[in-house]
Amino acid sequence: MKRIKNLEALFLAAAAMATFATYATAEVPAAATTVQAVSSTPAMQVVVIKGQRLTAAQKAAL
Repeated sequence: MKRIKNLEALFLAAAAMATFATYATAEVPAAATTVQAVSSTPAMQVVVIKGQRLTAAQKAAL
């Protein structure tokens, strides 16, 4: 049983090290470092949802 616990701890330590190594060695793409201008077009679509809350009688009917 102690051997299984040691293997579990070894696996968790290896998984943690692999996770941190992946982030440490990852390259930042060039697109992520550039600043993009904010679009000022007024044609942006806006969704408006209008509704009323259900009454107790309507909730009971469901």
